[in-house]
Amino acid sequence: MLIRFGFEIMVDCPAPVPMLLALSTHTEFNGRLIGSDYVRSTSMTPISSYVDRYGNRISRAVADTGRTTFWSDCVAEVSGAPDHVPSFAIQHRIEDLPSDTLTFLTASRYCDSDSLGNFAWANFGNTQEGWPRVQAICNFVHNHVTFGYKFGRPDKTARDVLEEKSGVCRDFAHLSVSLCRAMNIPARYASGYLGDIGVPDSGFDDFCAWFEVFLGGSWHTVDARYNVPRIGRILMVRGSDASDVAMITSFGAYQLSSFRVWTTLLEDGTSDQDIHAMFASLPAPRPGGPDFGLAVPGAVHLF
Repeated sequence: MLIRFGFEIMVDCPAPVPMLLALSTHTEFNGRLIGSDYVRSTSMTPISSYVDRYGNRISRAVADTGRTTFWSDCVAEVSGAPDHVPSFAIQHRIEDLPSDTLTFLTASRYCDSDSLGNFAWANFGNTQEGWPRVQAICNFVHNHVTFGYKFGRPDKTARDVLEEKSGVCRDFAHLSVSLCRAMNIPARYASGYLGDIGVPDSGFDDFCAWFEVFLGGSWHTVDARYNVPRIGRILMVRGSDASDVAMITSFGAYQLSSFRVWTTLLEDGTSDQDIHAMFASLPAPRPGGPDFGLAVPGAVHLF
């Protein structure tokens, strides 16, 4: 299965603004890339990159005074299989967990699991350990939280999501991660591209957040917002929560004037020659989508 994916983001700055951009595929993305998946811009300032402690590829750039456009356009070949459901994956005792999973058991900036322990044990303490417990948490979050872009805000914690019963993709993930950690299940935040493949067309494309749990000796993808296995995920970033993987971290004020994402399933038989011809121009904008206008410095999370 071939998926064309990319983004175009326009920012307006009153003065040059250094930025960190978490907008590339993860170093562990399991798929073949056709083309170049790196952040490009209309600015004359070179863009460099580094890999952070979670394996995320972060780009460093300086947005010029005035308008700067950041963009990327690539094709990924993925299996086309839906998310794996590890129905019989066991939950490990804490003393048996690998050391590198332990950091995903503790509270973080947005995943305040330390304040949700009593709620988690009261509601999920009688569920079967392992995957059934994770699924019970997913079912709860999916049914408890109403999705809407108007419900998103940059300071919203998992407890806020639980109490307000609303949020965006990242809020579904934060609450799920927090409840899993409160039940001693290592859980981490993830996000990337997720197009409308095998489901009704939503009318526009966007980035999406989900989460991963460590059960049965490996990490597994879980999505509380949709709560069904999905096809065609393209992993960009992982971390303890969204604070580790902000799409844009700026060191100065700017206005986000335009934001669009594309994830397009290509027809079977599309050749590499046809694909490279596509890269001569970016896909045409699709109508609809959320309003992402922002004018504040700092970390910006839009999923």
